[in-house]
Amino acid sequence: MAIEKTFDAAEAEPRIAEMWETDGCFQAGANASKGADSYCIVIPPPNVTGSLHMGHALNNTLQDILIRWKRMQGFDVLWQPGQDHAGIATQMVVERKLAAEGSESRRDMGRAKFLEKVWAWKEESGDTIIGQLKRLGASCDWSRNRFTMDEGLSAAVRKVFVQLFKEGLIYKDKRLVNWDPHFETAISDLEVELVEVAPSKSGGKLWRFRYPLADGVTYEYREALSRDEDGNVTEWSEPETRDYLVVATTRPETMLGDSGVAVHPDDERYKDLVGKEVLLPLVNRRIPIVADDYADQTKGTGAVKMTPAHDFNDFQVGKRQNLRLVNVMTTRAAIWLKDNPDFLEGAEPEADAMALDGLDRFDARQKVIELLDARGLYDGADDNPHEVPHGDRSKVVIEPYLTDQWFVDAHTLAQPALEAVRSGETVFAPQNWEKTYFQWLDNIEPWCVSRQLWWGHQIPVWYGPDGHAFCEETEKEAQTAAKKHYNKKTKVPLTRDEDVLDTWFSSALWPFSTLGWPAQTPELQRYYKTDVLVTGFDIIFFWVARMMMMGKHFMKDAKGAPEAPFHTVYVHALVRDEQGKKMSKSLGNVIDPLELIDQFGADAVRFTLTSMAAMGRDIKLAVSRVEGYRNFGTKLWNAARFCEMNGCARDAKFDPSRVEQSVNRWIVGETARAREACDAALASYRFNDYAAALYNHVWRVFCDWYLELSKPLLQSEEDPTAKAETQATAAWALDQILLLMHPVSPFLTEELWRVTTGEATRKKPLVHGDWPTYSANEFADEDTDEEMQWVIRLIEEIRSVRSEMNAPPSAKVPLVLVGASPAVEARMQRNEAQVMRLARLESWEMKDAAPKGAVAVAVEEATACLVLADVIDVAAERKRLEKALAKAQKEAGGIEKKLSNESFLAKAPLEVVEEQRERLEAAKGDIARLGAALERLAEMG
Repeated sequence: MAIEKTFDAAEAEPRIAEMWETDGCFQAGANASKGADSYCIVIPPPNVTGSLHMGHALNNTLQDILIRWKRMQGFDVLWQPGQDHAGIATQMVVERKLAAEGSESRRDMGRAKFLEKVWAWKEESGDTIIGQLKRLGASCDWSRNRFTMDEGLSAAVRKVFVQLFKEGLIYKDKRLVNWDPHFETAISDLEVELVEVAPSKSGGKLWRFRYPLADGVTYEYREALSRDEDGNVTEWSEPETRDYLVVATTRPETMLGDSGVAVHPDDERYKDLVGKEVLLPLVNRRIPIVADDYADQTKGTGAVKMTPAHDFNDFQVGKRQNLRLVNVMTTRAAIWLKDNPDFLEGAEPEADAMALDGLDRFDARQKVIELLDARGLYDGADDNPHEVPHGDRSKVVIEPYLTDQWFVDAHTLAQPALEAVRSGETVFAPQNWEKTYFQWLDNIEPWCVSRQLWWGHQIPVWYGPDGHAFCEETEKEAQTAAKKHYNKKTKVPLTRDEDVLDTWFSSALWPFSTLGWPAQTPELQRYYKTDVLVTGFDIIFFWVARMMMMGKHFMKDAKGAPEAPFHTVYVHALVRDEQGKKMSKSLGNVIDPLELIDQFGADAVRFTLTSMAAMGRDIKLAVSRVEGYRNFGTKLWNAARFCEMNGCARDAKFDPSRVEQSVNRWIVGETARAREACDAALASYRFNDYAAALYNHVWRVFCDWYLELSKPLLQSEEDPTAKAETQATAAWALDQILLLMHPVSPFLTEELWRVTTGEATRKKPLVHGDWPTYSANEFADEDTDEEMQWVIRLIEEIRSVRSEMNAPPSAKVPLVLVGASPAVEARMQRNEAQVMRLARLESWEMKDAAPKGAVAVAVEEATACLVLADVIDVAAERKRLEKALAKAQKEAGGIEKKLSNESFLAKAPLEVVEEQRERLEAAKGDIARLGAALERLAEMG
């Protein structure tokens, strides 16, 4: 069939995608050789609420390249897809939808009805990102698509929770958590974003208050006026007798829950006060003064108020110093004083203090400042812009909140996960991320796994009448345990824990739960452990480390030893805008991959991301790059059309090792080198090197040189045997390009595979094509390579000189080879047609000396003299070159002056400085080129 003039991505991509899926091309084991080893990747499950962004596009393109490569190599491949139920995100989406429709709220309709609404939304809208991944070309086994809330994965979650509980590795405790007052739930660190708060009436300040010492105690306060470089005080202020301590806080409202004041053990000013008490203003509760290293004597007065129930650092100090935990807020972050036994214990609150009850925390902040000021206890405030944690979805300030939660003993589970990486069982690429992994796991805290949401895996714990907890996989099993515990034969009234599990809990089981665990399925036996995990660095701790912990705890290899979920973790970088800034809606610099696919096609997007995916280096993405790689695809398409128009058709009997023409032997060897380069790059996750090898081979080697050098053979009837060989070689070389390029550009290559069948029918689609295994040692010929490289360099040098000398492109000029050996003369004779055509030569001859009016360039074993005197105006050309040289020198001088200016370097943005440096290098290159051209003119005489 004839190849269309252009590749219509919008028409071809959905048609090809449907063919792949209809024919089962992506199913586990498709195209596997007999007895093949398995190769498995589990997709980082996108949120069910998600839509494709550039991070997804990069991550899934890299995975797909590996999967398609291994599938074509004949491995038993599974790319396991799925989606995460995304507890808080999904609940928020559905609640907003209900509000927009005017429906009753979540709390009004109740848990069961609300969950029905969530499932209905999931069925209606939850597969959006699956369709988008298919548009990108992701070749997952979509028939095996999993969801973290489906029954199989839910069973795995229940089993893991119950086992860990019974092993003492899950427990309930009262601790501080990140609390989102809008959603009224604990959230993970990953769901917290830091927002800079500027000084204002309500925040961004450091307020100082005076806490009166109890029992009439006084002391001599001194302020450090200067310190040496080691922090030792070198000058003190005059002593001042005080009966109070000055403390500072960014959150005045929390002082209602203070239970101590900390000073540094070495702070001489307060040594005699340690063990004594202050009287907490407004509350009139006596709280102790304690000595703790956390207090920094170089900051402020060196005395720090302690609110263990509302600050993570204070919580740790409170544990060390046995301070009380006094929670003074509701789950909605309103002040809670009335009917609050923790607050009222030991307190004699003033009426003004009790009037704060029920106020929003920020309203209470202003009121506390006013009340303390009225009592002479306000000591002033300083501007203190600082970052404040906010919920990434609710956008409200997160409150460190004391509450009963379920925790995993992450420290115990982390030890085998640490050893797996230290021993090399699992490796990171780039390796430097191992250090981050070690730092996080060596300092891991208990993992809070409970969430106060309705959408998610409800915790499998039931409580008896006296609050005793029964942790079982089903309510029936819990009832059996309860009857035994209470020694009853009748049904025991049980109440299930209302909380759900952190989304990351179910995600931690992903590598084995998606394969059917806890059932010992054939897929689990075949594909676990998986091979490589492709992920972003931001979830190494939240997801990667937890999968390692769970895998090592629950999975065993054939010998019964704990087994990690993957042998390699490939960590890719961020996709930024072309200035290197992180993409964000607020900056307006978000690039939508779906819009790029609409405009340029999926292959262009994939190739762009792959070409820029250098290990450990962020991607600076410009739309112009995508357009450039779309043009690269067009270049290949046009090359295929050229082959077709010149009768280059597949020959079933073609043997690349037996070609005779130099240009054909050369392209066979170059193809083998390209295959080796592609394999080496992919094996070491150097995706950008894979793309570079393809680009160089397709554009420069095949299109620019091979097809051009082969034209005299293809378009001549003088030697039918040579012509037929070249036609078969070109068709074979094009096929090899399609095979090598398919993993990164699947749509374009699959379409070309279809339309270049010739008379010989393809046995299978390209997605199941046989990945080549030949080597350069097998195909490359050293003498041929040397000869063709000489021909290419000669043509390039002649073209360069013609361009520098401004010779008219249409003008044919004589070439004289001086000092050439017989071997060089023979080379020239063998390749005469190619050189004459591509260098635009009128004639060539051998001489002992350069003729007058010629420009000489050195090539190996000869000097090539191009006679240009008759085709250029030497005087005018000299004038043009001198003018251009002066302009380049002036530009270089100006840039050098700017770059030597320290003020410019200090004030200019980094990208501006870098641009100036690039311009300087370009100007220097122009100066060298123009200077060389002037020297050549001088040589012409």
